Amino acid sequence: MINLIWLLLLAGGIVYAGFTGRIEVITPSVISAAENAVTLAFKLTGVMCLWLGMMKIAERAGLVRVMSIIIGPVIRRIFPSVPPNHPAMGAIVMTVSANMLGLGNAATPLGIKAIQELQKLSRDRDTATPAMCTLLALCTTGVTLVPATVIALRAAAGSVDPAEIVGATLAVSFTAAAAALTVDRIFRAACGGRVR
Repeated sequence: MINLIWLLLLAGGIVYAGFTGRIEVITPSVISAAENAVTLAFKLTGVMCLWLGMMKIAERAGLVRVMSIIIGPVIRRIFPSVPPNHPAMGAIVMTVSANMLGLGNAATPLGIKAIQELQKLSRDRDTATPAMCTLLALCTTGVTLVPATVIALRAAAGSVDPAEIVGATLAVSFTAAAAALTVDRIFRAACGGRVR
């Protein structure tokens, strides 16, 4: 589907340039954009390697485990239907912790594991449980303490202070997570605890 969207955008741009009599602009624009993309990719690679390396060190040093101990009580209140000692709870806590630390690569397999464990608690294998929906909402909007990708993009684009986005990102991600959890609770109450 995304390939079709890109094809339509490119074809639309070429047709528009033809109608406006600026078809000669296409070739230099394509070459310039390709050069900019390669330059950005090289700049981004270095910064991303630095941040991913730092995150991997934090993960190996046990920072994710410490985060899971800190946020465990909050997560248990958000997911009351999941037994505290069930493997799903551990996977949920680890997923949220990894997301908070900006470890998207580590959070994805943990999230899949959490959904698999939540599926074991479900009687209906074809329907998402309220806990699954809550986890999805929380992971999609979750609080991010270190927005490594945004910092890397800003550094690659030549920002004077690429990390100044941290405060704004923390505020926005906290607000988004709170809003998602609020809407999740509203829909859960409206459905009588069932997800339709």
